[in-house]
Amino acid sequence: MKTKMGTFWRYRFLLTNLIGRDLKIKYRRSKLGIRWSVLNPLLMMLVLTAVFSAFFRFDIPNYPVYLLSGNLLFTFFNDSTNAAMGSVLYSAPLIKKVYVPKYIFPLEKSCFSFINMLFSMVALLMVMLITRQKFHPSIVAAIVPLFLMFIFCMGIGLFLSAAAIYFRDVMHFWTVIVMALNYATPIFYPESIWNGTFMAVAGKLNPLYWYVSTFRGCIIDGLFPSTLQIALCAIFAVISLVVGSVMFRKTQDNFILYI
Repeated sequence: MKTKMGTFWRYRFLLTNLIGRDLKIKYRRSKLGIRWSVLNPLLMMLVLTAVFSAFFRFDIPNYPVYLLSGNLLFTFFNDSTNAAMGSVLYSAPLIKKVYVPKYIFPLEKSCFSFINMLFSMVALLMVMLITRQKFHPSIVAAIVPLFLMFIFCMGIGLFLSAAAIYFRDVMHFWTVIVMALNYATPIFYPESIWNGTFMAVAGKLNPLYWYVSTFRGCIIDGLFPSTLQIALCAIFAVISLVVGSVMFRKTQDNFILYI
């Protein structure tokens, strides 16, 4: 354990440099630069609010905040897992030249996506102010589901990055899975739309449901996370991290043969 922590600490500068590189690449030649992290979710929220409010007319108080809070978390999940999935594969030239702990690459993608999401939270705060959403003391507890979701996404990213080395079709399958999760999670529709016991049970087996609902409870409903919510979010995060880490560790020695 000490050896692994020592290795991680030794390469911490590489991790920060990779995050900085991704930030520069993402906003290279952009006039607004990192401001797009705020502007993009705002524009998406305006479009989606206009569409769903006009056609579906969901009876949700302060729908813009409801929509944006769920969409920000789902975007983080989508971006972090997709980026981590190809991180080792696309870093092949560096891996073949020098020794670098391979887990650094999916970890960096998860960290970068998390930082980008935190910047995007400015958009959520702006919408809360504009719509006069009450700021509850529980808003400080919103970091709990965010942090646990980061661990969850990191575990998924480790698993996908290893799987994609051996089975490139995983990249195509994951696109379909993410789309299914988008519709299976109450991002733009209310949870009450789940009719019947099967729909309700199936929906609550979705880990994203717990991260999104716990986060919304903190910022919209003024509720601190319950013991059950924290326990389930933590269980999903730990299972994801353990499975992803074991999968990555057991397969990483043969990466060089397939990249």
